[in-house]
Amino acid sequence: MTNERQPASAPRAAGKKEQAPRKTGDKKEQASKKAGGKETKASGPPAGRAPQPAQSGQPEGRKPQIGDTRPAPPTPPSAPGSHRSQGGSGSQGGSGSGGRRRRRRRGGRGGGSKPQAAPVVEAVTYDEPVELDEKSMRGRRGRTRKGQAVGRYLMCVHVTDRATQIAVLEGRRLIEFRVSRPADDVSQIHGNIYLGRVQNVLPGMETAFVDIGTPKNAVLYRGDVQYDPEDIESGDGAQAKPRIEDLLRPKQSILCQVTKNPIGEKGARLTQDVSLAGRFVVLVPNSSGFGISKRLPDSERKRLRSILERVKPEGHGLIMRTAAEKVTAAEIERDVARLVGQWNDISKLAKSSSAPALLYREPEAPLRLIREELNSDYRGVIIDDRQLYSEVSGYVSSIIRPLADRVEHYDTKKEKLPLFERYYVTEQLKKALEPKVWLPSGGSLIIEHTEALTVVDVNTGKNVGKSSLEETVLANNLEAADELARQLRLRDIGGIIVVDFVDMELAANRAQVTKRFRDALARDKTRTQVLDISGLGLMEMTRKRSGEGLLESLSDICGDCSGRGYRLLADLMD
Repeated sequence: MTNERQPASAPRAAGKKEQAPRKTGDKKEQASKKAGGKETKASGPPAGRAPQPAQSGQPEGRKPQIGDTRPAPPTPPSAPGSHRSQGGSGSQGGSGSGGRRRRRRRGGRGGGSKPQAAPVVEAVTYDEPVELDEKSMRGRRGRTRKGQAVGRYLMCVHVTDRATQIAVLEGRRLIEFRVSRPADDVSQIHGNIYLGRVQNVLPGMETAFVDIGTPKNAVLYRGDVQYDPEDIESGDGAQAKPRIEDLLRPKQSILCQVTKNPIGEKGARLTQDVSLAGRFVVLVPNSSGFGISKRLPDSERKRLRSILERVKPEGHGLIMRTAAEKVTAAEIERDVARLVGQWNDISKLAKSSSAPALLYREPEAPLRLIREELNSDYRGVIIDDRQLYSEVSGYVSSIIRPLADRVEHYDTKKEKLPLFERYYVTEQLKKALEPKVWLPSGGSLIIEHTEALTVVDVNTGKNVGKSSLEETVLANNLEAADELARQLRLRDIGGIIVVDFVDMELAANRAQVTKRFRDALARDKTRTQVLDISGLGLMEMTRKRSGEGLLESLSDICGDCSGRGYRLLADLMD
């Protein structure tokens, strides 16, 4: 998909050509005259010159359109200097001039005649509720005991001026914690959709850097680029894997979505496989694929398949989510209509915008988490902010009506304790920030972070056992497997993780620990991959990283040691 625009600097450069420069002996003015001559040369061919004919064997150029995922048509080679004029700089297309251009754009272009940007498309958080009969309401309302909702999980939301903190408890144990700062369109941009401009294409890395308006360019890998195979021609006529330089070109405008927030010095990660998530379905624009969550039973999948045949939109794909279980066809149809309407608004905005531009913004973290997670397993959602409570309550009442009574407001003025202290969140949170985690039998986990990976060391510690060494080690490692799965989810640890279990001699015991660990990770919705324990007792695994972990969200780098964990002795370094 392309949306290429000619820069506005070219007509101004052509206008400079008609003005005769004033004769002077000042060297600076002579240099300025020469620079103006270069810009005139780069602005385009002189009037009256016939355009160059297309090269033989090249297909006829097509006009790029928004929503078209095919690669950009080949462009004829430009004269030397024409590339420089498009950037508005006389320098040689290097990173230095590009950086200056980006800084000017992000900091504002001054008092020019820049048109007012169109409003960004926002996720729909309220709609007219669908009427449900009492049977449907009762079947999806969840269990109650003595008039009180019963469920495995509880969500507590604490709001401050600086951030919103979300804690999820299983029973009384903290299993998930998220920190969401006010949306700044810079750091919290996961799920946002942009009209981006390709800056650089690196064939050797199969990577493209895309300007989406953030301080750091976002990264688009070859596997995340969408294209039409019919538009890719190989030399021998076979369907070869296209190279990224055949799919993307600098200054090309593309529609893309953020799949990973920027972390540290790394920019955001992008994909062209755009999707819009609703409560019950996920819309995949310009696709023909359809699917149903594998977590649903076969009988429910059969029912949803018949509904999907009736509500699927023309030209778009749909994925039925787990939340669609026991949901009526009217609710699913309403969800599809909301998403199709959002996509139509995004497409219209993309056609009238110039890259880089934000087209669609995901809702705030509390609403997004409730959209993704809230079900009858939650006994409640407690919020200590009146405004956020009203927003969440309105969303749940209109879209998830059977669970509307499970959203509560926690009045801090009437309650004796703050929300997090009332449910022992603060105490557990402090322990989650420590590198050492104690196990029930006296063993421990030591969790250490490095730039490359996270290392977890399992120790027996005070666990001396009662029988043989092998049985003691096995019991300790099984406890470690359960606790480590909880810690990975609570601390939101991503990337490569290496676990050093206590050595086990029997291969059957190593297989038992591996199975126990994989079963414990089944409740974690973040994608993981676990390898078998090696002969050295090491387990390698990966966990998808989508943003900052718990430690990064709640801490800063130490100013004394710069994050190294130690300080040099000044008297020995003199």
